[in-house]
Amino acid sequence: MLFSSGPLTIVYGLVLFVVAKTIYNLYLHPLRSYPGPWLARATRWYYSYYVKIGLLPQKTKELHDQYGPCVRIAPDELSYNTAEAWEDICGHRTGQRTESFEKDLTFFPPAPNGVDSIIVAKDDVHRRFRRLLSHPMSDKALGSQQEIITGYVDQLIHELRQRSEKSEVVDMVRWFNFTSFDILGDLAFGESFGCLGSGVMHPWIELIFTSIKSVMDMQIIRRVPGLFSLILAIAGLQQKQDLQEQFMFCQKKARERYTKETTRPDFMTYILRATEEKGMTPEEIEANAQILIMAGSETTASALSGTLFYLLKNPMAMQKLRREIHASFQTEAEITMRSTQSMEYLHAVLQEAMRVYPPVPCTFPRTTPPGGAMVCGKFVPGGYIVGVNQLAAMTSEKNFKDPLNFIPERWCGDERYQEDSRKAYQPFSYGPRNCLGKNLAYAEMRLVLTRLLWNFEFDLLEESKDWHAKQKVWMMWDKGDLKVRLKPLRY
Repeated sequence: MLFSSGPLTIVYGLVLFVVAKTIYNLYLHPLRSYPGPWLARATRWYYSYYVKIGLLPQKTKELHDQYGPCVRIAPDELSYNTAEAWEDICGHRTGQRTESFEKDLTFFPPAPNGVDSIIVAKDDVHRRFRRLLSHPMSDKALGSQQEIITGYVDQLIHELRQRSEKSEVVDMVRWFNFTSFDILGDLAFGESFGCLGSGVMHPWIELIFTSIKSVMDMQIIRRVPGLFSLILAIAGLQQKQDLQEQFMFCQKKARERYTKETTRPDFMTYILRATEEKGMTPEEIEANAQILIMAGSETTASALSGTLFYLLKNPMAMQKLRREIHASFQTEAEITMRSTQSMEYLHAVLQEAMRVYPPVPCTFPRTTPPGGAMVCGKFVPGGYIVGVNQLAAMTSEKNFKDPLNFIPERWCGDERYQEDSRKAYQPFSYGPRNCLGKNLAYAEMRLVLTRLLWNFEFDLLEESKDWHAKQKVWMMWDKGDLKVRLKPLRY
């Protein structure tokens, strides 16, 4: 008898399965012709390892630099870094392209209440959600929300001025998080998290950062089949608990707000105006409230942190922006969300910061439609995972000249950068599922940055001078302290 029954047989069987699967993935798989490291083409564990250690976007960029515009980063997944890929994967379905690339549900599961949010909803439901959520994020709504947002920026300046008078060391990452979460808490739930007033992160926000890592851990678990998945699921019970606890708090705050009678111009007021058949159910409101908070606050704080860091590392850009600010305003009271819209160099600074330091540096994967589709001129069979990696696309020398340098002038018509592939720059994603909060994010960032530079000079501490280089990524940047000393400016 070649194999006896029992544990040894199971071991032999597993070994044979792994060997057979590896041979299939390398030599027989429908994606076998796409380039990539052999270990990534052979097994999903290569991808999972870099997810776990927080270096997947950095590794993906490295692979694109080595292999080109399309890389097979897992047996069933292709990564792209071109403008053409954005259009093919995420663009509007027109002409012969009628089937959508749906979100990869392994990466984007439903909310813990079992209801799809705008992130994962199918096309018809997504269109309904998008129509409802577009109203509270329109330019008109921003005008009515300006008083709310400005109040929190006033509070930020007040708190930082107090600390600057004492020459305290300040971690700007924390203060940007305090500001963005307080603003989004007020706009989504009708009350802030109280971070700016207390100078302390709300426990629920701390849980959000924990849950983001848990989401990535659970993605690894969901992608591993069979027995391994069972083992990892047991190990991932804490991650499940973190996600459930985080959602329950959000659910409670959403219920408190949508049962309250008020006409204040926050998100919920606009959402609740819809008729019953065109509106959202309470469960849909709760699922989407979680997305609004997580997507709208941490990303804005990351963008502001990255912008300030790169300005401090590039004094000439900082001086040029300060000159534009003082040429535009005679008093601080003139600085508003609307008045900062026309500041060309400010906008260029924000664009360039989000290029070298994209707030969401990872890939948001899609799946090819059942009948397959053309991506970058090559047919990809149905049911496989594809996506554009933000970090790889926006720091590729194929898309941008001097890709790793912070050069706002590239967005101001500088002839040296006329050949840049600007359509590869999509920090808010692309197509009918792009980020609805773009206008709000830009308005908040313009106001915060302009008010900060009007009020303070910044001295970047030595320990934070390689701030960006140290960071890892679990969907979003795991930012370390951005420590500065503030010098108050007098007028």
